[in-house]
Amino acid sequence: MPIPPRVRRLLWSLPLLAVVGLLILVGSSWIRPDGLGLVAGKLRPCPNSPNCVCSQDPRESAYVDPLAFEGNAGEALDRLRKVLSSLPGTTVIRDEGGYLHAECATAWLRFVDDVEFLVDEGAQVIHVRSASRVGYSDMGANRARVETIRAAFAAAK
Repeated sequence: MPIPPRVRRLLWSLPLLAVVGLLILVGSSWIRPDGLGLVAGKLRPCPNSPNCVCSQDPRESAYVDPLAFEGNAGEALDRLRKVLSSLPGTTVIRDEGGYLHAECATAWLRFVDDVEFLVDEGAQVIHVRSASRVGYSDMGANRARVETIRAAFAAAK
């Protein structure tokens, strides 16, 4: 039984629509969001979607340990900058007053995520927040990124 022309046109257009949708999604990840930076001296909490982790978020689902350091906060920040410069697709966007914001582009499709750091010299930790710009779930990518940074930070002593 032959496929009606209307159905055939629809079947031919589906792959094109999928490619256009993917391009829109990837393109929207290149737009830097407004909700970055500090609020009352802290990193912003994560949204309710499971695509963000933050060491200052009280919810267990979003919490990740901060990066611990010993000694001078300036030296710890230098070490963090060195780690970030070694990560493929990572660019530091803002670095001032103990706050650092970097963009991390994924290897495949070049989705951009935001990673923020805040030094707490008294507690000798660097708080961290890593969040996806698009999508609902990141399938653990932000948590894995923070753990990669943590391991490299510890190894760079």
